[in-house]
Amino acid sequence: MAEEDFLQNPHETGSGAIFLVVAAGRGARAGAGGPKQYRALNGRQVLTRTLEALLAAAPQARARVVIHADDLALYEAAVAPLAGDLQAKIDPSAFGGATRQDSVRLGLEAIAAAGAPDGTLVLIHDAARPFVGPGLIARALEAAREKGAAIPGTPVTDTIKQVAGDSRIVATPERATLRAVQTPQAFRLGLILAAHRAVREDGCRELTDDAAVAEWAGHCVFVFPGDSDNIKLTTTEDFLRAEAKLPDELHVVLPDIRTGQGFDVHAFGDGGHVWLGGVKVPHDRGLVGHSDADVLLHAITDAVLGAIAEGDIGAHFPPGDPQWRGAPSEVFLRHAVQLVGAKGGRVAHIDATLICERPKVGPHRDAIRENIASIMALPLDRVAVKATTSERLGFTGRQEGIAALATATVRLP
Repeated sequence: MAEEDFLQNPHETGSGAIFLVVAAGRGARAGAGGPKQYRALNGRQVLTRTLEALLAAAPQARARVVIHADDLALYEAAVAPLAGDLQAKIDPSAFGGATRQDSVRLGLEAIAAAGAPDGTLVLIHDAARPFVGPGLIARALEAAREKGAAIPGTPVTDTIKQVAGDSRIVATPERATLRAVQTPQAFRLGLILAAHRAVREDGCRELTDDAAVAEWAGHCVFVFPGDSDNIKLTTTEDFLRAEAKLPDELHVVLPDIRTGQGFDVHAFGDGGHVWLGGVKVPHDRGLVGHSDADVLLHAITDAVLGAIAEGDIGAHFPPGDPQWRGAPSEVFLRHAVQLVGAKGGRVAHIDATLICERPKVGPHRDAIRENIASIMALPLDRVAVKATTSERLGFTGRQEGIAALATATVRLP
């Protein structure tokens, strides 16, 4: 393939350019729900949104995604909702390495192995930045074409202090000289690939971004204006803020509303506490079960599974399987939420009721709701937990155990 076919043409947005989307990380800081790039954001996976935004902003560009070797099914599920013309612009995925730096290098090697000349413009972008806009992409392409190595940055508004190991301030950098760096970071392929290879051969420590790799190799890297909307999803709070940016989309993208119900009961046995909603509640007895016997999380898990017609908790986590003995029940609930996400859906609301005489649930209700919301990556106002007694009737009235009922509302495409 001729090099001129890959070089950026200013009259064709993205002509010859390639987006290298880094999606091999685990995203542990984002909380429960699996790797953040595959988490649902108002019913669509983050990676789906990111790819759509990139390829829509540069119609003549192509994309290649670097993924974790364990995530092929998740990746395929993220690409599947894209329009056919966008899917046609995505080259085969590459498997990443142990670090982001390794993953970028392996992705660049895959691009080069496919025949891209050294002059190809490569825009390296975080999969967890789905709000990248066309203006930013245009600036990235122009800067890369003119400079060979350029990154987006936004002005720093807070005063920054440099501190020593003992927390003593040692310097106050001038804010006007500082920038908060984003992606996509844009380079000529030959420049950035050679820099990554040199860093690897030298055994250099992990550098913070691709600009640092280019700087280490002796290249000048330039900064062009970034975009404050181009946020990176890192924590659970980031996901909540991101969903607030898309308030009207949920009903359009996920019009299929499903409801599931769950019920569970566990008997009291020896112990000094019970687990309710993942919260350790003091009590003079414990609950008997193969796992941690969290009756509330079990009921909610069954409700979520029921909403997507995926059987019950026992079908996914057989009670006779020794690996689940004593297991925390949040593992089961996370799995159910991931199954919803794999179908392109999201859990919209949980309503659960505990039935027991003791322990008193009221003092722990807020902590229980907050923990369930965290496990399911839901806003707190989408998790309801109630408690009632059975007026001393039945096994709960005789304080022989605890029962739980749950209803899950799920939205699907």
